[in-house]
Amino acid sequence: MIGLVAGAVVAGAMVGALALYGINGPAGNASATKPQSDGTVPAATAAIADPQCQGAVDLGKTIAPLAKGELAALSLATSARRMPPLAFTDAAGKPVTLEDFKGKVLLVNLWATWCVPCRKEMPALDALERTLGGDKFQVVAINLDTRDPKKPQAFLNEIGVSSLAFYADPNTKTFQALRSVGRGFGLPTSLLVDAKGCEIGYLAGPAEWAGSDALAVIKAAMGGGA
Repeated sequence: MIGLVAGAVVAGAMVGALALYGINGPAGNASATKPQSDGTVPAATAAIADPQCQGAVDLGKTIAPLAKGELAALSLATSARRMPPLAFTDAAGKPVTLEDFKGKVLLVNLWATWCVPCRKEMPALDALERTLGGDKFQVVAINLDTRDPKKPQAFLNEIGVSSLAFYADPNTKTFQALRSVGRGFGLPTSLLVDAKGCEIGYLAGPAEWAGSDALAVIKAAMGGGA
């Protein structure tokens, strides 16, 4: 019996340790968005390929010199890609989709309270929204906690996050949708989206979103220059 209990404790600790670093998919997922050696486009990329999003690729080229320092890990789009039709809910439980934000540049962020890097990142995202949020830009932070729905909001209140609107997806369908197109490797995950719903770039892992490097990138995406 003692051996069984000890084994259960160890197993639980391992699961907890993994949870701290987010959700990780198979290593092969990383190649889902790259053309094959024969030049064909993988299904994951083809699923959201959209020639009308070429403008986001061109914008990414102008932003590229700014993606440095605190935002050096930002991967800018090299092909015209539209975001999947992500669906989630607001603080009142009302259904929301990315279409509801059309006309704004977005920083879509997936996070969870059990993800330590996510928790550390939230104040910076809140500061970014407070600084640049408005008619042209918004941080859309989507919580993926699957259990106690009150816990995420309680956490945000506890750390003083007040500028971010609360969005949730306890079924994690947003993560699954992004993973299906090669963008859901773990938490946190952030995607920079233009006013037409096209991907400008994405970043896997945390970043200092309130820093000068991030502000320069977001301002450039908004068309306000560096």
